[in-house]
Amino acid sequence: MDSRLSFVLFIAMTVLLPVFPGAQQAAHGQSTSSSTSSSSARRAPKPAAARVDAGSVSNGVYRNQSFGFACKIPAGWVLRTEEMNAQEDEHAKLVGDRSTAAGKTARVLLAAFSRPPQARGEDVNASILIAAESAEAYPGLKEAAQYFEPVTAVAQAQGFEVINEPYEFVLGPKTVARSDFQKDVGTRVMWQSTLVVLVRGYAVSFTFIGGTEDEVEELVEGLSFGVEKPRPH
Repeated sequence: MDSRLSFVLFIAMTVLLPVFPGAQQAAHGQSTSSSTSSSSARRAPKPAAARVDAGSVSNGVYRNQSFGFACKIPAGWVLRTEEMNAQEDEHAKLVGDRSTAAGKTARVLLAAFSRPPQARGEDVNASILIAAESAEAYPGLKEAAQYFEPVTAVAQAQGFEVINEPYEFVLGPKTVARSDFQKDVGTRVMWQSTLVVLVRGYAVSFTFIGGTEDEVEELVEGLSFGVEKPRPH
């Protein structure tokens, strides 16, 4: 499967860098080289049939009827979804990815943080990141577990160690692929679990980050899948 690292790398950097001040300069160089090499090597994706459903937040729960899932957001968390999409649009323009900039192939659906990403703290800035990317951007992508090829590459480049290789399990009506990562930062440990489903021609990823394994599991338990909204005829 051809790897399209640009969007996945952008997402990982946007979420992780504010948590670890001082890493931005090194990662910025990596982003430039990775984006350049991947954009020249990958095939141009076909535009998706429709824009990504943005979903909505109500009463502390993010819901996306088109993709058929809901995710609880802990009380007091801050949302930065619009800001991240604005950054991705700018990034897409820089690398010449017009379809992504138009919101047709890749979108951040939810970006929620326990504190503002720019705010420094002693503990890990727990976060939930949900994104959707057109599966057509990855020729040969047939199973959700295959999407972890670029995800794992990015995580390892950020210094994460793979704790659990991608595996599948059933969550409600969906078969979900999951992989778990860990990163030591001084006296702290960052835990990351990423879940992926393929639905309606998109790879939808759910990344949960926390300072302990239990914290991440609690966030994951807030994810649920229901009956998808029927397509209009």
